[in-house]
Amino acid sequence: MTPAPAPPPLVALRGVGVRFANGTEALAGIDLAVARGEFLSLLGPSGCGKSTLLRLAAGLLRPSSGEVVFSGGNRPGDIGFVFQDATLMPWATALANARLPLRLRGVARAEADARAAAALAAVGLRGSERAWPRELSGGMRMRVSIARALATRPSLLLMDEPFAALDEIARHRLNDDLLRLRAESGVTVVFVTHSVSESVYLSTRVAVMAARPGRVVAELAVSAHSPRPPGFRTFAPFAALCRDAAAALEEAMAA
Repeated sequence: MTPAPAPPPLVALRGVGVRFANGTEALAGIDLAVARGEFLSLLGPSGCGKSTLLRLAAGLLRPSSGEVVFSGGNRPGDIGFVFQDATLMPWATALANARLPLRLRGVARAEADARAAAALAAVGLRGSERAWPRELSGGMRMRVSIARALATRPSLLLMDEPFAALDEIARHRLNDDLLRLRAESGVTVVFVTHSVSESVYLSTRVAVMAARPGRVVAELAVSAHSPRPPGFRTFAPFAALCRDAAAALEEAMAA
């Protein structure tokens, strides 16, 4: 029996380069496909173009060369974006912040409230709907930001170092919550990080990038169970994957 053809990637970058107006070559020769349902981490040093690549995937930036191809031919309208800073409106409650993209899309108030409340509950903030950003910890503010992205029920979730400013305990908890949310929703995730261990813990695949210009120099498949079992960070397979990713990152930084 002939095997069924693989489904097309949700988004694919083919020979993509980006050169800014000041002459800086941010990306060159990027060939990277994101399969539907996968968790892809972009790991690399500062200045290698990870955030630029996310903007390409979001359709916020056009490549100078090559092409960005979306499944079905058009950029999906249901893309969620989570930034390094929570970027909440300080004058709005957690619920109002989470429902913002729905209101901008013209979703009726009752439905927007219900979907925003459900998204807040999904990230562990049930009961905090009326809290102001100033009353929330850094980890809780980031949870609101994630809820805001999830409220639109995206097929593609782009995350630009969302946990970089958090302490290790909060970061580990949010890592586990993110894996749970992905398992429940089936959302495809592209995640930018500087952390070797975080990239391995979260991902089904890690793309390692080098700078000047930014390019993908290595890819590592992470064939581990998700959600991660208790104590996974202490397992020998996790340590071995971290060593492989760290070695690839060191080579990328020396390139």
